[in-house]
Amino acid sequence: MGDRAIRDHRLIRLLAALAALAILVPAPAHAWGFYAHRKTAAIAEANVSPETRAKIRRLMRSERLLGTPECKLATIADASVWPDCVRRSFWRWGYTAAWHYRTTPICEAYDPRANCAGGNCVTAQIERNHRILADESLPDHIRLEALAFMVHFAGDIHMPLHSGDRDDRGGNDRETDYGIVPSLNLHWIWDGPLAERAISDPADPVVRRYSSAERADLGGGVAADWGRESWAISRDFVYPTAFDTEDVCGQDLPMKTALSQEDIVRGVPIARRRVQQAGVRIAELLESAFAPGPLPVAEDER
Repeated sequence: MGDRAIRDHRLIRLLAALAALAILVPAPAHAWGFYAHRKTAAIAEANVSPETRAKIRRLMRSERLLGTPECKLATIADASVWPDCVRRSFWRWGYTAAWHYRTTPICEAYDPRANCAGGNCVTAQIERNHRILADESLPDHIRLEALAFMVHFAGDIHMPLHSGDRDDRGGNDRETDYGIVPSLNLHWIWDGPLAERAISDPADPVVRRYSSAERADLGGGVAADWGRESWAISRDFVYPTAFDTEDVCGQDLPMKTALSQEDIVRGVPIARRRVQQAGVRIAELLESAFAPGPLPVAEDER
């Protein structure tokens, strides 16, 4: 191989490496990334009854009445990312930004009612939209919008850093290397590359019909419970692992850190389980919303 051929070969390898790294560079914020959200929707769709799938398809026929042609809402997978898509039209949908999270400091006791003034947080909006979806007296397109918000937010609440926080906007302010990839941030890593790695093993697919025992293990609870789980994961794993200390509350944490390959491997099963839990629980929300009977009661009405 001549000198020029060697240079060309090295250039091709360099460009390929840069392209691979570019996949990991943060794009505009989409909680849990489109890929992971769509996986939760696919799990949910595989675990609802044929009757519920039929009712969802009927609601989807009212899509055009939403007036969001740039953001499709024709499938459950579309629903899982629709709330992030419409946020691009800030003048119309900006008020929904606070609905995607409800961070609680990991160094304080978990309070399911804190940081949610006027119901503007993810836990309250899961309940609110579940109730709207269940109300058959409402127009189909109103219920369809609620379905999309509910499906998406039920995914969001399972991402640990949408609930746990260490004075850093859920890890957004912590510059964090991801293995050999430099200068991402802790939130983005759990949103994107770590979650995607956790659910991308073709030999062990997460999208399938789960057994009754698996659904019992992965499902159950209400939004406040799911938020508490995420907060505990942030407190007990995400921050201690990222900063190599169990004492994440007794000291100031640096604004820059790194996840080693070992850290990433340890985080994969946690991220994978959260995606699976989200999918199974979304299926439960959909089944209960479309089930005949009285409207679900919000937590603050119990």
